[in-house]
Amino acid sequence: MAHIVAEPCFNCKYTDCVVVCPVECFYEGESMLVIHPDECIDCEACVPECPVEAIFHEDNLPEQWKDYIQLNKDMCSPDNQPPWPVITEKKEPLAGK
Repeated sequence: MAHIVAEPCFNCKYTDCVVVCPVECFYEGESMLVIHPDECIDCEACVPECPVEAIFHEDNLPEQWKDYIQLNKDMCSPDNQPPWPVITEKKEPLAGK
């Protein structure tokens, strides 16, 4: 099982979480981040760093956000075009957050 970035990250994109990730498993899209499920080691270092509480262990993901499991997988896939890049450094959050 892996950790999942869910709805609260959409149009927010705080990046506090990426700097504590020891395996660099965060990928950056235009409006949110995702976690690569095969790279995540479930260390949970990212969870307390997220100021909007958008990161959940897959087993604890609220029912209304279950679609984000597949979204996280799909956006990290090499088949996704254009591919989302790995993000390892903190950036400014999206405007208004």
